[in-house]
Amino acid sequence: MSIRLPTKAARRAVALASAVGLALVAAGCGDGGGAQASDGKKPAAHASTRKDGGAGSPAADSTKVIGEMKGADGIVVTLHSVIRDPGGFVTVNGTVSNHGTRPFNAIGWGPHETELKSRSSISGATLVDEAGKKRYLVLRDTNGECLCTTGLSGLMPGASRPVFAQFPAPPAKVTEVDFQLPTMPPATVQITD
Repeated sequence: MSIRLPTKAARRAVALASAVGLALVAAGCGDGGGAQASDGKKPAAHASTRKDGGAGSPAADSTKVIGEMKGADGIVVTLHSVIRDPGGFVTVNGTVSNHGTRPFNAIGWGPHETELKSRSSISGATLVDEAGKKRYLVLRDTNGECLCTTGLSGLMPGASRPVFAQFPAPPAKVTEVDFQLPTMPPATVQITD
């Protein structure tokens, strides 16, 4: 048993380092699947979807609150935007805050799929179109990694962190969905174009 504990710790450390590296690579690569202009910048249509004129980063519009989810141990997820992209996906942006008294790890927010390398993520999030009776799961890249915030471990009391998740876009007529995270109550939010 004593041999197994260091091995688990080492695997977790490697997984965390890999998740952080992948998150940094994913954040710096492309525009999430949408088209790019010939100069490498995002098209104006994508930038104009932001009400604040921001560049589309998860923290760019953190003062706007469109929904809030309160979980156990003082964990609060504040939703800032749910934006439909012309590329055929929806991006949910928010902030996770630890108002509790102990560090938070998002282990319970990831699905129990064996191919996922980061369990400390919001990969278990879903969008639900109740009227259309359809559930949308977080998109995955070609390696099976979620197109979402990963490495959500060790969020200390009083700290917060921007989060995002990308989903396939519901039909254009769908403007209201429920955003769900495991262990938390859902939040009904409006999709903006």
